[in-house]
Amino acid sequence: MEHETLIRLSIFLGLFVLLASAEALLPRRPRKIARSKRWVTNWAITLLNTGMLRLMAFALPLLAVGAAVDAEQNGWGLFNLLDWPSWLEILLAVLFFDFAIWLQHLITHKVPLLWRLHRVHHADTEIDVTTAIRFHPIEIALSMLLKVGLVYLMGPAALAIILFEIILNGTAMFNHSNLALPLWLDRILRLVLVTPDMHRVHHSVHRSEHDSNYGFSLSIWDKLFRTYIAQPKAGHDDMKIGLQWQDDRPSKLGWSLWLPFAKR
Repeated sequence: MEHETLIRLSIFLGLFVLLASAEALLPRRPRKIARSKRWVTNWAITLLNTGMLRLMAFALPLLAVGAAVDAEQNGWGLFNLLDWPSWLEILLAVLFFDFAIWLQHLITHKVPLLWRLHRVHHADTEIDVTTAIRFHPIEIALSMLLKVGLVYLMGPAALAIILFEIILNGTAMFNHSNLALPLWLDRILRLVLVTPDMHRVHHSVHRSEHDSNYGFSLSIWDKLFRTYIAQPKAGHDDMKIGLQWQDDRPSKLGWSLWLPFAKR
């Protein structure tokens, strides 16, 4: 779709600046490492991920949005076989892909090879808005391949994929942010959305806690499949974030990129 990339990038950068400013003004936990030290690495990983997707676009010209357009033109996928109202198809498609990302996230914790890739995300010793964009390039590539496959299977409208990507990116930055929300507001929001306090439990060093709260957008999936933990045992102020065996090296780019291949 025309200007789709520019629109998504503008919304992403706008939300990033908004949430980064909000967490600086109202931090949930005190910082122990300077933001500049971590942010350089996390943003460098993001730029590498962008490059990875650009390379994939040469070998696989149709990424998620392009695949949706291609599926629609060829009549492929479930939604292209149904004559349902557009608003209903878009709503169901967004819900389907949100559940698919939840399930993918759970699987990355259960399959050892995928966990080695995903632990790059969990290795961040502090959690803030940049943690939401810290994923190993190989994991990003595998995630895109899965997404393209599901697009051809379901045949959603391109608009649904664009909305889903905007919602996913926005909510991921929100629930990774080091933002102190009033407890009453957190209780209300987590009835529907994953809040920072809810997702922070997922970044605990304790396996029982980081194998919970897999959602990025909607909180319903963890509650429905009983993977929901309301609060960390140590409390949000005292809980330790990251991996049990690590030190301060996650703030180093080379260490982070090599982590999946390290003997641990």
